[in-house]
Amino acid sequence: MTTPRTEHLVLPGVLTAEQAAATVRGILDVQREDGAIPWFRGHHLDPWDHTEAAMALDAAGEHEAADRAYTWLARHQNADGSWYAAYADGAFDEVTDRARETNFVAYIAVGVWHHYLATGDDTFLERMWPAVVAAVEFVLGLQQPGGQIGWRRADDGTDTTDALLTGSSSIHHALRCALAIAEQREEPQPDWELAAGALRHAIRRHPERFLDKDRYSMDWYYPVLGGALTGAEAKSRIEEAWDRFVVPGLGVRCVVPNPWVTGGESAELALALWAMGESDRALEILQSIQHLRDADSGLYWTGYVFDDETLWPRELTTWTAGSLLLAVAALGGHEATCAVFGGEFLPSGLDPDCCG
Repeated sequence: MTTPRTEHLVLPGVLTAEQAAATVRGILDVQREDGAIPWFRGHHLDPWDHTEAAMALDAAGEHEAADRAYTWLARHQNADGSWYAAYADGAFDEVTDRARETNFVAYIAVGVWHHYLATGDDTFLERMWPAVVAAVEFVLGLQQPGGQIGWRRADDGTDTTDALLTGSSSIHHALRCALAIAEQREEPQPDWELAAGALRHAIRRHPERFLDKDRYSMDWYYPVLGGALTGAEAKSRIEEAWDRFVVPGLGVRCVVPNPWVTGGESAELALALWAMGESDRALEILQSIQHLRDADSGLYWTGYVFDDETLWPRELTTWTAGSLLLAVAALGGHEATCAVFGGEFLPSGLDPDCCG
């Protein structure tokens, strides 16, 4: 096993170099030999969280392990460009949920672009390009006339046209990364640009096109994290619900009014705050969730019920650790992570607000 690169993963009150290395090793210990990264051994893999963990490995310089994770996706992609929602312990032939969720499928574009920026490996980009194209085409097959993306295709082939704001915001990010890959390869994708613009417009201007899930913190910050809201719009959205979701000293609620803070949501909010230029608040959020760290494994408990002072559920998840490492990497100036989540060099699509 290599020694993880931790110089940009050291953050006061969050991670020392030794702790960062332990967290990276915790993810590597869960990864299967074939590249699959389940939530934890014995639980399931979903394609989104698998990719999030792979991105964290790249942020730590574990490029070979991350490459194996993306190779797993390319090898086991369905003929329609999708992946299933859940695989038992990461076993490709033990599918436990045969629905195909659009935001799960789209996220490969974020991971592939991040890996390319971290490694400069043109061969990797060429190898993964067909998988990215097929995934994007699957996702856009569920885009609705209003720009929003239906959230899944059921096992029987029935499309769910209802859209989720969190999922569509993540897809918006993925489409921008896919467009960046296309630009790097000099293979323009004007239909993807139009789709990304229509989706951004729906997120910014038409909340009624999405299912009402505003009790969930992800619906609060994901339009910012996914790059659909920036500048004053992003700041206004974060400020208006800050007190509703943030529990000082403990982290971010998953859903109100439940007395439950979660590590993944907290780290993602920190990443969104960093993207807004609010690094101080991002650091405070990351510092507030260190009570979730397991010293033995270096991983993080999923959440904490503060009324009962109880860790729940009793699971140490690779994606929670992955999201924290990515937030720390952004604050630490890791170039690939900053580029992918900062959005400065990502195409924005053709937003009708800007194009008449």
